[in-house]
Amino acid sequence: MTVPALLPALPTSPVAAAYARLAEVFPHLRIEEHARDERLPLGAGWVGAEQLAAGGADLDAFLAWDNAQVLRDYGTQARPDVVASFGLHRYAWPACLLVTVPWFLDRRVPRLPARNVSFQRTLGRLAVRVEEFACLPGDPAAALPGARVVADEDALRAEVRSSLAEHFEAILNGFGARMRRGRRALWGMATDEIVEGLWYVGALFGEERRAMDELELLMPGTAKPYAGAAGFRELPGAEGPDGAPRATRDRATCCFFYTLRPEDTCLTCPRTCDADRVRRLAATA
Repeated sequence: MTVPALLPALPTSPVAAAYARLAEVFPHLRIEEHARDERLPLGAGWVGAEQLAAGGADLDAFLAWDNAQVLRDYGTQARPDVVASFGLHRYAWPACLLVTVPWFLDRRVPRLPARNVSFQRTLGRLAVRVEEFACLPGDPAAALPGARVVADEDALRAEVRSSLAEHFEAILNGFGARMRRGRRALWGMATDEIVEGLWYVGALFGEERRAMDELELLMPGTAKPYAGAAGFRELPGAEGPDGAPRATRDRATCCFFYTLRPEDTCLTCPRTCDADRVRRLAATA
């Protein structure tokens, strides 16, 4: 008697495994999926990305949290554009992972317009509705509803950039009026969030070097509307636990944290010189 070979089961979601893996290494962020006909959560701390993009009362309430946090933690009133920059960062950093993590882990790129994302910042949760995604030939998920098969890795990278650009075109419209920055600076912020988010979780996955290599190809500095490149470089004088040189990069933009604490800039801030980066890394090793 011939026993038929068992075919591998089709995934029920193109992104569920990647989001579960992210939660394992970074439990501060949880992503929940909703079916196509389900409404995303709103209220009780939830805000839709579409509401943030509209730039009205929902964005005011969202930024009030950042304003209160600055007053509480630093005892000073930040400029409105600085508060808006903080608020954009705190949304954009996790939102970028919705697209970059499934691409990095499984070579699947969800299309997530603003209407399909909701955020609960105090709980560290995102809710998404994936209606369409891109994948490579031979991916079992190509049989799922909403799949679009693209030719190769280069085409898939273009899908990552396009998906994130569609999402952030709307988001930057909402935040931009509050931030007193031009279009190039706003897209520079989006570039930085894409790069630094995946760089960070890539290290948590134990694949920092691969994440950096992938990001160099994804963000070469010439892909519009983005401004700036991944731009990784070795940091002279800083070594990792394995003795290899530490990597750094210079952000395309500044978050203005120096307006609160001039002596305490980000490690990748263009205002932070390499000597300070080495010193601070050594202090926290």
